Amino acid sequence: DSVDEGIIVCGYKLKDMMYSELREYLPDCFEMLLIASQGKWEEGLASGVMGLTMPIKAYDLMNTLQMMLQNMEMIKSRTPEQEALIRKAKELLMARNNMTEEEAHRYLQKNSMDSGTNIVETAEMVLSIMNE
Repeated sequence: DSVDEGIIVCGYKLKDMMYSELREYLPDCFEMLLIASQGKWEEGLASGVMGLTMPIKAYDLMNTLQMMLQNMEMIKSRTPEQEALIRKAKELLMARNNMTEEEAHRYLQKNSMDSGTNIVETAEMVLSIMNE
């Protein structure tokens, strides 16, 4: 109760519930890092969950956690215009590629991480490419 935000690092199956159930109980200001074999999330991860495959390297774990922390900070500092841009890119991805909102968001996050740009810049790129 004394923590307003954070990252939960967990495995696929906990003693009394699955990771997805735990995610449902967490407030939106918390992110989750799932550490499990790739086969555990082939069908997709729950909203607000990032995944690392086992076995993991310390370097990958630290980079992923750092990226998640930076993302949490950026979310707090986004303007309404930036939020609208991200929403518009997700809507375009959903319409053209038959994605769910979660899939579109994950697509933007992954491409942002892979390209080394922030999610707003990635959304701008998606909009410029797909609106041509």
